[in-house]
Amino acid sequence: MGAVSTQTLYDAVGGHETFARLVGRFYEQVADDTLLRPMYPDDLAGACDRMTWFLEQFWGGPTTYSDRRGHPALRMRHAAFRLDSQARDRWLALMRISLDELALAPEHAAQLWEHLERTANFLRNTADPTVPGTVAVQTLTDRAAGRA
Repeated sequence: MGAVSTQTLYDAVGGHETFARLVGRFYEQVADDTLLRPMYPDDLAGACDRMTWFLEQFWGGPTTYSDRRGHPALRMRHAAFRLDSQARDRWLALMRISLDELALAPEHAAQLWEHLERTANFLRNTADPTVPGTVAVQTLTDRAAGRA
């Protein structure tokens, strides 16, 4: 019996070059976005590097993120920002454009997209404003902080 070789998604999609293109395109859009841009420092290069490292490591690439930053602790690192459904949706819209432009194999694009959606939903930390006639959704962060 031969050895089974399992290729990581990182390798399957083209490694560093692909992730750098994905994240670079995303941040090109963030630079001009009125909702998301205020959440980032003046120089987007550091944020771009960190997201690239994070995604590469998650998908089986080098461990640069953990080597330089330690545990990802995504909720803690994003806690200072008001991340409601509107911010999540905008982030996902810009990431969707970036991912689509890569023209990856459909199964690879689907895997990446599922992860991006799941992460964006996980990082949502602010309840949406209540609209008359609707029920407000309270996040765990709101409940833990005693906010209604």
